[in-house]
Amino acid sequence: MLDAIEDPDDLRRLLQAALLLGANLDLAELLQHIADEARGLIGARYAALGVLDRQGNALERFVVSGIERDVERVLLAGPFPQGRGVLGVLIDDPRPLRMEQISDHPDSVGFPPGHPPMSSFLGVPIRIGDRVYGNLYLSEKIDQQAFSQRDEMLLEALAAVAALAVENARLHQRAGDVAVYEERERLARDLHDGVIQRLFAIGLGLQGLSASTAGRPVAGTLTTSVEDLDETIRQIRTSIFELGGHGTSQGIRSRILELVDELRPMLGFDVPVTFDGAVEAGVDEVTAEHLLATVREGLTNVARHAQATSARVRLSVAEGRCRLEVGDDGVGFAEGTDREGSDGEMADRGNGLGLTILARRAERLGGTLETSINEPRGAALVWDVPVAVPGLSASLANPRLPL
Repeated sequence: MLDAIEDPDDLRRLLQAALLLGANLDLAELLQHIADEARGLIGARYAALGVLDRQGNALERFVVSGIERDVERVLLAGPFPQGRGVLGVLIDDPRPLRMEQISDHPDSVGFPPGHPPMSSFLGVPIRIGDRVYGNLYLSEKIDQQAFSQRDEMLLEALAAVAALAVENARLHQRAGDVAVYEERERLARDLHDGVIQRLFAIGLGLQGLSASTAGRPVAGTLTTSVEDLDETIRQIRTSIFELGGHGTSQGIRSRILELVDELRPMLGFDVPVTFDGAVEAGVDEVTAEHLLATVREGLTNVARHAQATSARVRLSVAEGRCRLEVGDDGVGFAEGTDREGSDGEMADRGNGLGLTILARRAERLGGTLETSINEPRGAALVWDVPVAVPGLSASLANPRLPL
C-alpha cells in the first residue's frame, strides 16, 4: 500500500499519522484519533468511523469528527446510525466507494433533521485479517468538488495503518485484562472467605439473641441490625462479582454506563444506575445486546415523551433471572399502551418506545416485558429474562440471612 504513494509529503504525513496512532493504546481514544487523522490527511470537512457488530451487518459504534458540538448533541437525540443508505453500501460490499454527490446514489436515504449538508463522499473499509472491523467515511472535500483517486489511495493506506493500531490496542488491553483479572480473583476470594463469612456469623448470632429471653426487649433493634447486615452482605456480594467477573472495560456495566452518559445531553439530567448481583458473569453477549437496546429505547422515550425531571436504571442478576428496570417521574404511560400503533409498535407516550419490539426481544430469550404506572407520577418498564450464572458457591447464590 505504501509503495503506491509517490508524493514525499503524502508519505511523510501518513507515517506521522502511523506513529501517532501506534502510540495510543486506549481503544476509544484511538478510534477518535483515526477519524481526526483521516479528516486532516485527506482534507475533508467531516469524517466518521463506524465499527461493525460481531455479525458484521450493522454498526455498533459510530465516531464523528468535524461536526460542531451543538449539532452533535442534537444528532444524539435521533436514531443511532445502523449502516443503512450509502453507509450500508460499504457494509454489504466492503470496497472503496467514492462519489461526487451522495444524493445521486440509488441507495441514498437522506439525512436526519439537523444533520449538516453533505455532498461529496469517500469511504473505505478497515480490515483486520480477513474480517472487516469497520469503515472510514469522509464527506465534503475542502476547496474541491469531489475526492480524487489520490485521496482514495491515501485513505486506504491510513485504513491499513489504523487496522494495525486497533489490533495493537486490543492486544494490549487483553494482556492488561489478564493481570487485572488475576488480582481481582484474589481479592474476591479474600472477601468471600473472610469478610462475608464473618458477617454471616454475626447476623446469625444476632438472630439467635433476638429470639432469646434476654433479647426480647430489644428485638426490634436487633431485627433492624440484621436487616442492615443483610444489605451489607448483598453489597459485598455484588462487589465480589465485580472483582471476580470479566474485569474488562467492555463488560455490561461499563457499556450501560457509557450508554447512559451518551444519552445524558438528550435527557438533560444525570441518571443513576445501580447493579445488583453477578451482572458480569450472568449476562452473555446476546443478552447484553438486547439489554443495551432496551436501555437506549427506554431512556430515549423518557427524554422525548415523559416530561420527567429524573429517571433511574437498575440491573440485577439473581436466582437465574436478569431483571432490567427503567423508571422515571414523568407523566406515565398513556391509556392504550396495550394497543398496537399504526406502525405495528405498541402505542405509548408519543408512540415512540416500541414496546412490542422490546417485548419480542425478551420473548426471544424466554422472558417478559412489563410496564407499570408509579404514584403519584411516573412510569417504569421491567425487562426480565432467564440467565445462567456459572460457578456460584451456595453462600453466594443465596446470600440472605434467614430472617
